[in-house]
Amino acid sequence: MYKIVLSTAAALFMSAATVAPVLAQSASGAYLAGRSAAVNSDYREAARYYTQALARDSQNVELMEAAALANLSLGKVDNAVPLARQLESQGQRSQIAHLVITAGLAQEGNFAELVKRPVASNGINQYVDNMMRAWARLGAGDTPGAMADFDRLSKEPGIQGFVLYHKALALASIGDFEGAEAIFGSGGAGAAGQTRRGTIAHAEILAAMGRFEDATTLLTTSFADGTDPELDGLIAKYATGEVGEYAYVKDARDGIAEVFFTFAIVLRSENAGDYFVLLYSRVARYLREDHMDSLLLSASLLEGLGQYDLAIEEYGAVTAENPVYHAAELGRSGALRRAGRPEEAIAVLEKLATTHGDLPGVHSTLGDVLRGQEDFSAAIKAYDRALDLVVEGNPTRWVLNYSRGIAHERNDDMDSAEADFRAALALNPEQPQVLNYLGYSLVEEQRNLEEALDMIERAVKASPDSGYIVDSLGWVYYRLGRYEEAVPEMEKAVELLPVDPVVNDHLGDVYWAVGRAREAEFQWSRALSFIDPEETDSEADPDRIRRKLEVGLDKVLEEEGADPLKVAEDG
Repeated sequence: MYKIVLSTAAALFMSAATVAPVLAQSASGAYLAGRSAAVNSDYREAARYYTQALARDSQNVELMEAAALANLSLGKVDNAVPLARQLESQGQRSQIAHLVITAGLAQEGNFAELVKRPVASNGINQYVDNMMRAWARLGAGDTPGAMADFDRLSKEPGIQGFVLYHKALALASIGDFEGAEAIFGSGGAGAAGQTRRGTIAHAEILAAMGRFEDATTLLTTSFADGTDPELDGLIAKYATGEVGEYAYVKDARDGIAEVFFTFAIVLRSENAGDYFVLLYSRVARYLREDHMDSLLLSASLLEGLGQYDLAIEEYGAVTAENPVYHAAELGRSGALRRAGRPEEAIAVLEKLATTHGDLPGVHSTLGDVLRGQEDFSAAIKAYDRALDLVVEGNPTRWVLNYSRGIAHERNDDMDSAEADFRAALALNPEQPQVLNYLGYSLVEEQRNLEEALDMIERAVKASPDSGYIVDSLGWVYYRLGRYEEAVPEMEKAVELLPVDPVVNDHLGDVYWAVGRAREAEFQWSRALSFIDPEETDSEADPDRIRRKLEVGLDKVLEEEGADPLKVAEDG
């Protein structure tokens, strides 16, 4: 199934973004500008330029398709619908037109027309089309036909769980909660029923049946300590016993939106590429404005495509009253940070720490951003607040201890850093990043070197392809005076990280220690060439490397007050 979905999505892209149309001369400039914008995922500019080109060459079908795709990518589906209909009226077989027209008909509630549309080579995908048709039959009043469609599709290998999940939602939408619960309760919904959305849908169905305790138990056991305002709101609602009308997926339009969202998640899990997933998530949100998961997915995809302004705009559409506001604001802060606007990102998080201060993730994210800005003292305070909110023994605490330990280490408080690293290892003893960081720190301080070696060897065993960890192993051998053993490890580290200045510098030192002076000088020169003069926090010291090239490592160590290639006593 997944390969079919991917190939169809790829065809959607190729048909409109890479085929150069024959244009009226006056339209060519706008077309080329639009095409350049589309290649760079700048959908706003692409839509603008393609619209300008169409104004000059209004009957050009390739331009219509490109403009429809740009508007769909931008989330302006209403702008794409008339273009898609014009394409079909001219006899064009277009996957983009089919996708957009399908969305338009579902939005209008014209389910009878949706049922009539053939599943052909220009369809979206046979599984998506057929599942939409089942929902459309339900919307058109043909419940037996809809259920027959779901039952037939459920026999297709590989998609049974997805189909039964949608059948359960369809049954719930017409009030057959017992039938829906029979599917969820039997595990028939498969992996789709175990997702966050699937679990919430199941809980809402149980609540609609008056089984509030079962609904609460399902949420609390499924998410354990991972609750959030949305889940807490549902649990609180169930406690009152007054749930109100079931509205999780309340009708055929909602169901078709869920089809698109389901397959957007499938595409993403298959690494189909952010662009292809975006098309489905855009349609899901168009059909259901309150589908916050599709909004968050679209925003995340736009961020991944480098369209930070569009992502920030998307995240910002979530109001403070919405239960997923915290998730949207966390996303917005991330997009601001990636856009090179860290001060604004910090402001967003500081406000969120006031409005949603009971969420440890808010404080830990603030700590991460502050640490990235080298405000280590403030980062430590943020991590302190996050740790105060996570119960002792919770296995997720290791991440907070590790992050705070890094901040302590960068703040020149190695005692506090070591305490945090050891606390992290108590919760996750074989975590390679923690083992490596603490082991490397001990090596740099030239103490507990045998323990440091044991930690780093365990880290390499857990993560053998990490160049930084392999570098640490070579470096601890060097610090222990085991120079010959250091050579192959450092050479492997350079293979894994060929342009890293620190790793190349380390290999130079190791070569010098075994008498391979010419090779050492070559590696030091390479290290110098890889140092970014704009990067101020690099561990590679260009002045020190230049001095080694001038007088050799032994002389540099002597100038620094250390015996040439001598290692401090362990302890």
